[in-house]
Amino acid sequence: MSQRKAIQYMLLSTLFFSFMSWIIKYLNEFSSFQLMFFRSLGTLVLSVSYLLIYKIPPLGNQKKLLIARGLTGSMAMFLFFIGITLMSLGSVVSLRYTAPLFVALLAVIFLNEKIKALQWFFITLSFVGVLFVKGYDPSVSLIGLAVVLSSAILSAITFMLISKIGEKDHYMVIITYFMFTATVVGGVGSLFIWHAPKGIEWVLLIGTGLFGFVGQVFMTKAFQIGPAYKIAPFKYIEVVFSLLIGTFFFLDVYSFYSLFGMGLIISGLSLSALYKRKKL
Repeated sequence: MSQRKAIQYMLLSTLFFSFMSWIIKYLNEFSSFQLMFFRSLGTLVLSVSYLLIYKIPPLGNQKKLLIARGLTGSMAMFLFFIGITLMSLGSVVSLRYTAPLFVALLAVIFLNEKIKALQWFFITLSFVGVLFVKGYDPSVSLIGLAVVLSSAILSAITFMLISKIGEKDHYMVIITYFMFTATVVGGVGSLFIWHAPKGIEWVLLIGTGLFGFVGQVFMTKAFQIGPAYKIAPFKYIEVVFSLLIGTFFFLDVYSFYSLFGMGLIISGLSLSALYKRKKL
């Protein structure tokens, strides 16, 4: 039952993060630092308010893990925002959500987990998809690819840290550490590159914090009650949402082969998750 609930939380998370990515893409005249600042500040206000209302100790029990989660999450967010400005929305999201594959690889390196031959095939399938996206989407440069894959690796580390923290700390404490770190980093960076918001831009910038907050809550709760390697692959649904947003709102054009590459990434993730669930 907890695994089903975790999957539901993750699906809701992808929907709200898709709305947030749409706004970030639309506000491309703002620097990634400034976007991170507004997105994080909005969520930080909501998360701190929650802690105060429910009288939850804000410092948590596992401070080192919480700080590490804040740092890796902030770096992943910053790189992702840069990626959104460099390439089509569907491509950047599909490339970033190779993160579950890196979760599996990092588990092999640091947790001595074993990966079966069939699982290696699924991982390879997804990385072949990355090559197709890189090769057939002209918006994907080598720099953009490196930026987004770096974001994916940092996201994978973040997922594992959240699983390590587990339910020993309240999920809102985890979010608050993340948002505080990202607000500070984004705020300092914004001091050097500031674009004054006007009119509707204020509403949209605040919206990034609201949508990000809801998405973050659902994602964190999902990882707290379900194993990372089972839950993380369901984030690929965001690729579908992002493709639709990119096509209808930003007039992104995707070739057959770039879509085929995205399909390979999703297939590899899905088959890997199904195989793992069957084995367990």
